[in-house]
Amino acid sequence: MVKLSVIVPFYNVQQFAPDTLRSLSANTRDDFEFILVDDCSRDGTPDILARAERDLPGAVLVRHERNGGLATARNTGIDRARGEYVTFLDGDDWLAPGYYERLLAAIEGLGCDFLRTDHVQCTARARSVHRVPVGRRNVVLDPRQVILPADRSTSVDYAFAWAGIYHRRLLDRGLLHFTDGLRTAEDRPWIWRLHREAESFAVVNLLGVFYRRGVASSLTQIGDVRQLDFIRAFDQVIAETAADRDADALLPKAVRTYCAIISHHLGSIERFEPTVAKKLTSMSAAALRRMPQAVLDEALDSMDLQRATKLRRLRRRSVVAGAAA
Repeated sequence: MVKLSVIVPFYNVQQFAPDTLRSLSANTRDDFEFILVDDCSRDGTPDILARAERDLPGAVLVRHERNGGLATARNTGIDRARGEYVTFLDGDDWLAPGYYERLLAAIEGLGCDFLRTDHVQCTARARSVHRVPVGRRNVVLDPRQVILPADRSTSVDYAFAWAGIYHRRLLDRGLLHFTDGLRTAEDRPWIWRLHREAESFAVVNLLGVFYRRGVASSLTQIGDVRQLDFIRAFDQVIAETAADRDADALLPKAVRTYCAIISHHLGSIERFEPTVAKKLTSMSAAALRRMPQAVLDEALDSMDLQRATKLRRLRRRSVVAGAAA
């Protein structure tokens, strides 16, 4: 029986894939499988993965005929996964030796639905530890109880799918799949759903994932139209949270986070292509108009003056534009 399935999408990462694969080779076990999803790479990545399929114990190589994006590639891996537990890694990141064995031991010891871990962020030669924003460690918690408060960073803001491990019962309940086709912010509806619908989770003091930032090919560094998928992602968060039994309590958090993300993108609008920047502004205005307005008012009142003023101005613009139409 396969104990752990590791899902690793790759897309045009020939420079980094060898490091990723070497770190996987330092994490092998007879009952581990590594599902390597080539999302229709156009560089040397397919050749690197072909060698890995031969040389890496437990490797399973799957190729997409068309590029589908990270969410779709992860879903391909999830559909192939046979393990009792599932975890993720991105094709340009890497692991400490023996990390997965320690991660597996931690979740088996606690017996919860999913486990979250800290990680090391790597930007060029700089290293910094980023921690799950949950104070209680090594104890089983109710995932719903750590979504709030609305005005502080919480576990739903730490959305990295690879910073954890997930029991197969979540897959069987339909909670592990991502929204197909999302090119960015794909982790956001996913982490919110986990925290609303899973029954138990824990956070442990375990470092072993090295997250590479500042990669030129990463969508976080590219100002094209794919970046605007964050709007579709957060629209989904709002819609699903509005249907939750605790919507009155949880919606302020979802709306405030959405506003903060809109403000973040508008604050660096110069990195977008001109046509995309224009679309970002109009789509953000429309998004503000779709939000529950009373909850939005409360969210803006709780934000700092600079961000709140910018978003209120954008909302007024959307109302005027709607009236003119």
